[in-house]
Amino acid sequence: MSKFGLTQEEIAALFASARQGEQPQPQAAVFPSLNPGGQAQGEPSPLGLLADVELELTVELGQTRRSLREILALGPGSVLELDKHAGEVVDILVNGQLVARGEVVVIGENYGVRITELINPEGSAGR
Repeated sequence: MSKFGLTQEEIAALFASARQGEQPQPQAAVFPSLNPGGQAQGEPSPLGLLADVELELTVELGQTRRSLREILALGPGSVLELDKHAGEVVDILVNGQLVARGEVVVIGENYGVRITELINPEGSAGR
């Protein structure tokens, strides 16, 4: 008896019967149908697994470059002029990647952003 539970004679007999028997016939593969989102019907959404992952969302009003001397001179009351004009659209970034643009709004005593344009992954605007 081998370590797999069959004797050498039984193994030889299995190989001999396999050689004499019919060859297995290939069969067409069966794949689940896909819905328009590219996901198989009846499968859980892969995004559902990630829905509770927290991401950093940043609204960028503008940018500026200053020398170290100018930065060291900053203090309370200092004003930094940015490269965007008042009322111009702002960039919305998720984990540092540009995903949308919008306009700043005031909601009660808080600021908010109304999304005006979504950016697709290739970098061109959408909607």
